[in-house]
Amino acid sequence: MNDAVLSTTVLRPFDTRRAVNLAVTTWFSIAAIGHGIFLAYILAVFYPPIAQSGLHGLQGLDHLPAGFREGDTLGNLAAVAHVLLAAIVIGGGPLQLVPAVRRHAPTFHRWLGRSYLLAAVISSVGGLYMIWTRHSIGNLWSQITISVDGVLILVFAFLALRNVMAGRIAEHRRWALRLFMAASAVWFLRVALMGWATLTGGWGIDWESFTGPFVYALGVGQYLVPLAMLQWYFHCQKRDAGHRAQLAFVSTLVPLTVFMAIGIFAATMGMWLPRI
Repeated sequence: MNDAVLSTTVLRPFDTRRAVNLAVTTWFSIAAIGHGIFLAYILAVFYPPIAQSGLHGLQGLDHLPAGFREGDTLGNLAAVAHVLLAAIVIGGGPLQLVPAVRRHAPTFHRWLGRSYLLAAVISSVGGLYMIWTRHSIGNLWSQITISVDGVLILVFAFLALRNVMAGRIAEHRRWALRLFMAASAVWFLRVALMGWATLTGGWGIDWESFTGPFVYALGVGQYLVPLAMLQWYFHCQKRDAGHRAQLAFVSTLVPLTVFMAIGIFAATMGMWLPRI
């Protein structure tokens, strides 16, 4: 087989499109497992004390940056709502994207979608309130970058809702996927942080003040990288998508998936499992 025939065989549209779909399916499967572990952590660590003591249940949780503060009733309510609704956002997001659920349980899919959207919006508003009233994470740059993500969640939720109400299902799904990426930024941050610390020893991170070059880059990267890869995936799904663009996408997503898997393992062993 000569080089021309070999090149044509390797770069057939079916092969490259299948490679894209396989890479995305692998990424999603690993991400769903990671979300499930984080969900277990949330349910095990935060739900029991809150169920037992209400707002005061956040006392003593030193790993929660914006926990209980005496006299700050509104802030404590925002913190509790943020933590409780995180279970719906983290657990419901991946489940909402499973095609089998959408096909075989459409009623459940719709109600989960409504719950997910409402939880993401309320959690985002609560997070924005805590960021600017409690100043509990990093510095001004951290506050700004997290706030941008909060605003993106609100915008994407609005557009996902508007499109589904108008019957534009394809557009709704695109905005719902963008909402998932933005709402999962809190998860991406932890995974990327622990993956980077594992591979580099924590270069560019001042753990005490939570500042440094990597922290600043991660501030925007936690949602811009997933959103950029999602947009690239949308392009690769088009009929006229070039083979090179599809192969470049796969070549980028595969190492990102490996990095994500390392981060999930490191976060599980170093942050989540020890506290469960």
